[in-house]
Amino acid sequence: MSFKEAKIALVFDWMTIRGGAEKVNTVLYETFPNATIFSSIFNRNVFPEFKDTIINTSFLQNLPFAKKKHQLFVNLMPYAYELFDLSKYDIIISSSHSCAKGVITKPESMHICYCHSPMRYAWDNWHSYIRDYKINPLIKRIGKRKMHKLRMWDRVSSDRVDYFIANSNTTRKRIEKYYKRPADVVYPLINSKKFYINDKSKGYYFAAGRLTSYKKFDLLVNTFNRIGLPLKIAGTGIEEKRLKKIAKPNIEFLGYVSDKKIKKLYSECEAFLFPQLEDFGITALEAMASGRPVIAYKQGGALDTIKENTTGIFFEKQDPVHLKVAIEKYQKMAKKFDPQKIKSHAEKFDKTIFKENIKSLVKEKWEEWNKS
Repeated sequence: MSFKEAKIALVFDWMTIRGGAEKVNTVLYETFPNATIFSSIFNRNVFPEFKDTIINTSFLQNLPFAKKKHQLFVNLMPYAYELFDLSKYDIIISSSHSCAKGVITKPESMHICYCHSPMRYAWDNWHSYIRDYKINPLIKRIGKRKMHKLRMWDRVSSDRVDYFIANSNTTRKRIEKYYKRPADVVYPLINSKKFYINDKSKGYYFAAGRLTSYKKFDLLVNTFNRIGLPLKIAGTGIEEKRLKKIAKPNIEFLGYVSDKKIKKLYSECEAFLFPQLEDFGITALEAMASGRPVIAYKQGGALDTIKENTTGIFFEKQDPVHLKVAIEKYQKMAKKFDPQKIKSHAEKFDKTIFKENIKSLVKEKWEEWNKS
């Protein structure tokens, strides 16, 4: 069967909030517009770009609080994905940071997983996830036992994937470590044309993302409490109340911001702060597409996207001392950063390039699959 004739299914993890994985999902559908979409839970109000699209959801869709508190149902996610009937499809592309890769396919079908990361909360991050997540201690105790079973399922379900594609070299190494599988790398994307350079910054530092413990917004708050510089933080999450409580007046929490507003915030900031260890990190690229340098923790996906002293500055340890030193270094060399050069670098990760690369690789794997 030719690639053009193949019936394609796209399988996504829960689609309840907007983040990097969800941006990839949107562009995967643009790349394969005739594909059928499956997801465990889908909140149509959050994704207007899918307003006219049929999304096949699981039994979790209609459970109370599912669209706002998907975390409550993580233990049921494996079962939900195993229930999807994909027997009509020749090519299955799962976009997975959790359970989407666990779908069961027929022997003749080819399953490619675009992996954002092996489950962080089940593998390398699970101790800190249980320790730092602000939930009832009794649920934490139960969660430790459940995590053991989820980890076993995650390892077994990885064998159902025929080919892995990683979103970064960091993720590729994790796939090799936890799943014992090789992976090609196709970097995620930004729509670089939507972001613009502003001639003058407004003097504030900026960070954006889900306010969860692993994103290290507490490191930003503790550091800026000490140095007193203006900091704006966009995003919502389980850590929001605690962070607001400990933050001094120089730190402003913006909550959810629209796409239009976040572009303005990127373009007018002094520098973008990226203190977390991410598998890739789309927000850092969006800041660079706005011509702004990034001050980032020197680990993970940041190493794939940031050129030190050209598009950003790294710090070695996630503590206020090292972050403060990086900010001081930036202040000394701020005028050396060329906004146009920074933007040109970010354009190498434009979504047009992602679409070409992902379509070409899927086609290549399909042809290889049919020869075997």
